[in-house]
Amino acid sequence: MKVEQIYTGCLAQGAYYIESNGEVAIIDPLREVAPYIEKADKDNASIKYVFETHFHADFVSGHIDLSQKTGAPIIYGPMAKPEFDVIIAEDNQEFKLGDVTIKVLHTPGHTMESTCYLLIDKDGKETALFSGDTLFIGDVGRPDLAQKGGISQEQLASTLYDSLREKLMTLPDDVIVYPAHGAGSACGKNMSKETTDTIGNQKKNNYALRANMTKEEFIKEVTTGLLPPPAYFPLNVAMNKQGYESIDEILKRGLQALSPEAFEAAANETGALVLDTRDAQTFAKGFIPNAINIGIDGNFAPWIGALIPDIRQQILIVAEPGREEEVVTRLSRVGYDYSIGYLNGGFDSWRSAGKDVDVIESISAEELYQRHKAQPVAIVDVRKASEYYSEHIVDVMNVPLDNINDNMQSLEKDKTYYVHCAGGYRSMIFASILKARGYNNLIDVKGGFKAIKEAGLFKLTDYVCPTTLL
Repeated sequence: MKVEQIYTGCLAQGAYYIESNGEVAIIDPLREVAPYIEKADKDNASIKYVFETHFHADFVSGHIDLSQKTGAPIIYGPMAKPEFDVIIAEDNQEFKLGDVTIKVLHTPGHTMESTCYLLIDKDGKETALFSGDTLFIGDVGRPDLAQKGGISQEQLASTLYDSLREKLMTLPDDVIVYPAHGAGSACGKNMSKETTDTIGNQKKNNYALRANMTKEEFIKEVTTGLLPPPAYFPLNVAMNKQGYESIDEILKRGLQALSPEAFEAAANETGALVLDTRDAQTFAKGFIPNAINIGIDGNFAPWIGALIPDIRQQILIVAEPGREEEVVTRLSRVGYDYSIGYLNGGFDSWRSAGKDVDVIESISAEELYQRHKAQPVAIVDVRKASEYYSEHIVDVMNVPLDNINDNMQSLEKDKTYYVHCAGGYRSMIFASILKARGYNNLIDVKGGFKAIKEAGLFKLTDYVCPTTLL
């Protein structure tokens, strides 16, 4: 028997590959399914089942493509109602996989169809729990994403309390927990950086599994402090439930190599968003006018989902040569399927063609201090409000990147602003978005708050009343 966690950092997502005696089950696959098929071929095995723990909100799963390419049926738990052919399993139903058994445990609460899968070895020992978004390491699934039909988040939390205590906390302490997400995912609020643990350790260390916790206490704790979910979440749920275009077609459309002239014409004719995925500081030194920078080497997919409101937006890609397929693939993971081509040869080809180039000034923390000392300047901190609360430069504005579309009107178009985040990734996204909308006096602070703090030049404060923030 083989159990492999396939973890994707930018989504903080865990998919699972289980093999026994030549048969394979995949749990919660990503959109690109070739790696699972290749892994099974390498093991001289065939994919027998595709299990889904629930209708995912934060990514588009690869269940449909994987089933079509392998013939393996898709399995959901009770109460799931997808719009394509699947097996709707019953609670406690068992599926044989080689010498092992996978048992269905219906655990509603995060969503009503949420289901965990219990792996039982050939000797009948319960060994591993694939807990989806029901149980994380250090947390449980947020109960506010599936409110509909009169079901409140408090009612979902009540149901989750019962699921955890009746189905999961009764399992042997040595059962290994394999969740669908880890720290950084918006599907919970207190997830550990660890991606596996045991039931026993979670009963000791997970706040939501306290032995003496009442249902009322549980409901209050799991519903307190929830940030609004990203806008793309319901769109991904719909795609996972209704179906979607094959990843093969998406790659074919997105991987059209365009000359600078063809790229420029496509941008003008279609109104496509020009997405530059290069490093922030590389972007700052030269980019196509009106391009938006969201670097591929960061939390790329979640920021795409948070900042591009229309999931059907056509996108033209500027990438480091050789990384175009990676960009198209990672866009598709969160449902942005309408890439229509990329700049052949990368930005260098645009510059070599003599096309217009724009820049964003980027300065060090020390230079920021010198300018501020000579004459006070307007500094904008674009980190999350929680980061700002913990520590920030005295008297600076907080305009979180997360809410840029709602809060940009608080900035004056003709005023100069010095923008920083935590490390320099988000501030360049912020500056590029505003520059594309006519804010021409934004200056980026390289290295962000980390560099500012290390410089030791600014007075910092570690608390501000939340009501003073935008």
